[in-house]
Amino acid sequence: MLAGLAAGAALGPGLARAAVASSDMSPFPFRGRLVQGGLILGRTRAGDRVRIDGDLETVAGATGLFVVGFDRDSGPAVRIETALGAATLPVAPGVFDIQRIDGLPPDQVSPTAPALLARIAEEGARKKLAFAHQAAAEDFRDGFVWPLAHATRTSSFGPQRILNGEPKTPHYGVDLAAPPGTPIAAPADGLVVMAEPDLWFEGGLTLIDHGQGLVSAYLHQRALAVAAGDRVVRGQIIGEVGMKGRATGPHLCWRLTWRGRHLDPSLALNLGSPPSLG
Repeated sequence: MLAGLAAGAALGPGLARAAVASSDMSPFPFRGRLVQGGLILGRTRAGDRVRIDGDLETVAGATGLFVVGFDRDSGPAVRIETALGAATLPVAPGVFDIQRIDGLPPDQVSPTAPALLARIAEEGARKKLAFAHQAAAEDFRDGFVWPLAHATRTSSFGPQRILNGEPKTPHYGVDLAAPPGTPIAAPADGLVVMAEPDLWFEGGLTLIDHGQGLVSAYLHQRALAVAAGDRVVRGQIIGEVGMKGRATGPHLCWRLTWRGRHLDPSLALNLGSPPSLG
């Protein structure tokens, strides 16, 4: 199993700005990071329905655990309703930079060829379906560890990217530079819901559902070691670092989403579960 990055590869601003929070004042116990891009693990009764901001619903797992994630552009508060009671929790603003990347081939920035656009649309539809997967599991219960044992963190979560001078949507991953072929390990247990060796933007891409729609992604791999439908455990090798797709050097782009919300995977590190109900 991998315990984390090598010495000197700092956690970066994500963890620095978002200490683990928990509250005895809430009607349900929770533990997590109340910041844009963060998430919390809460506990209610097994199988209970949990409502978030009145219009989003999840179902607690076999031990009553549930997860709630806060998008990069989340508002300043979240309302969570459980069978044990409701709470409105503050969500702190994130700190996101402007990041410039030059030297990309023009068709990796703004594709125009009809055949390529059709390929991108088809791949996008398959990715959307995989990201929407919601396994009835609590594989997130022990938090995450780094997917690489040794790497240099070259990009944090959330900066807006300017590619070849053209402003784009924010970067929703954490970039970890490492030599080609460096093994990538699953940072938590889960179900592989997508494993594609050669997508246009992502290159080799693996998606793992850790339960209730908490899906992690691993981009730019040069080789995959798992297939869709595989169950993986923390520390299991799932692929190798590469630079396929839209990449200017060998690295792993590590992402995390929950129900369409973009999260900072480094904020899920070593999170741990809230206490059991008395």
